Amino acid sequence: MTEPRMTAGRYPGGHADAMNLMKDRSGDRGCTMGRTRNVKLAAAIQELGLSQARVAARFRAVAAENTVPELDNVTQSHIARWVGGTRPSGRAPSILCETLSRGLGRIVTPADIGLALEEGAVLQPPEWSVDTLTTLVNLGGTDMDIDRRRVLARSAYSVAGLALPSESWWAEAAERARTRRAVSQHTVAPQDVESIHEMTLFFSRRDQLRGGRGVGRTALLAYLRTEVAEHLGGQFPSEELRRATTSAAGELAYLAGWTAFDAGEHPVALRWFTVATQMAEEAHDAPLAGHVMRAMAHQAVDLQQPMEAVRLSASSMEGKRYTNASWRERALLGVVHARGLAAAGRRKEALATLLRAESDLSRASEGDDEPGRVWFFGEASLAHETAAALRDLGDLKGAEKQFQHSVRTRRAQFQRTHSVTLGYLGAVQVQQGKLEAACDTWGQALDTMAGVQSGRARETVVQMRRALSPFRNRAGSTAADLDAKARAVLGLG
Repeated sequence: MTEPRMTAGRYPGGHADAMNLMKDRSGDRGCTMGRTRNVKLAAAIQELGLSQARVAARFRAVAAENTVPELDNVTQSHIARWVGGTRPSGRAPSILCETLSRGLGRIVTPADIGLALEEGAVLQPPEWSVDTLTTLVNLGGTDMDIDRRRVLARSAYSVAGLALPSESWWAEAAERARTRRAVSQHTVAPQDVESIHEMTLFFSRRDQLRGGRGVGRTALLAYLRTEVAEHLGGQFPSEELRRATTSAAGELAYLAGWTAFDAGEHPVALRWFTVATQMAEEAHDAPLAGHVMRAMAHQAVDLQQPMEAVRLSASSMEGKRYTNASWRERALLGVVHARGLAAAGRRKEALATLLRAESDLSRASEGDDEPGRVWFFGEASLAHETAAALRDLGDLKGAEKQFQHSVRTRRAQFQRTHSVTLGYLGAVQVQQGKLEAACDTWGQALDTMAGVQSGRARETVVQMRRALSPFRNRAGSTAADLDAKARAVLGLG
């Protein structure tokens, strides 16, 4: 990590005395003389509602969890100096961000507290610099607590949170995990890994059938932060078993992120995706890392961040993330990259990438999946994502054809995704002036949503009502009847 540059200024004792004044072993850089008060940090601490002494105590606890002994003597005076304008150095800003993030229930970045990077400096986003196991337990607890989750979910989906770590982070991830001290007496066995895979399959199928909201998600989170966390913090008889356990846990963390994404809780989802990527790297599981980064790109597309989607999806296809993946998985990575390119207006590249994804999927055979995975990417999924890319390119006729193909080939157990596809199909039909066809499609979508608790499915209903607004006041019309049905699905009476 590159330290921020500093200027000694003019001190009577010369440069050496200036350096001594400007840096102590607790991570301070600079003195408060002539400094501007850090009003952003002061406001964050005020919002937290804790004294500076208690903030320092929490800071030390986070530093200890992340094995940063040089920060174990941070006291109230350090917090006061940082508020006064002294800039903390080394890992102190990351630890401070994590401390405030936990207390405030939202992601706090260095820029949020007046510690934006100086020119030439490199600082890991707080999510990447914190121990994976610690994040898993704390984030799981936040996500399970409805009130705390709502606070986090209402925080802004920040592009800063999409920043990927430095090359050195990727290179050192597995070694950091290998040397992590056991915190549990449990000795991990192959059966534990099998159990995680079985539970992932169960929760994934339930998510596909019922959506990302409800008791299924609560049970998933409880399992993650208790049994899975105990396994990760346990003792491993071999490095191979450690990697297998971490990979299985990473896939389940990814699923936690996907359920949050489906529920429309995007800041929560992004944090889970980050944890899942960390675990994938700790397991040396490049295809899993690519799969999760692909989900981050998918989320960025949906939230109108096309350039970030292109960057993330391109990263998901780099090196072993692509070459070590199955043909089916390669097709998924490619089609999401195409969606990002389409949203960014890069039509020629998007179409070429779609053709490549189609070619990759054609090379997949029955059962050609990642070992132990429960990913469900097939012909219907490819058609759905291709349709979304064509829609973003303005090819509504092509998008309609692909959405229809997805509807025809979707298996019955994928009720949530099927309802979303139908919602999107109706939208491209009405955009072409096919109101009757759209109403018929949307009627099927509403029927399919019975028992589904999904933020994405719900959003298609909201968009449906918006599109029907010019027609729904006509008494006895199909549009009016459909709107009444949509209101009932939304719980509007």
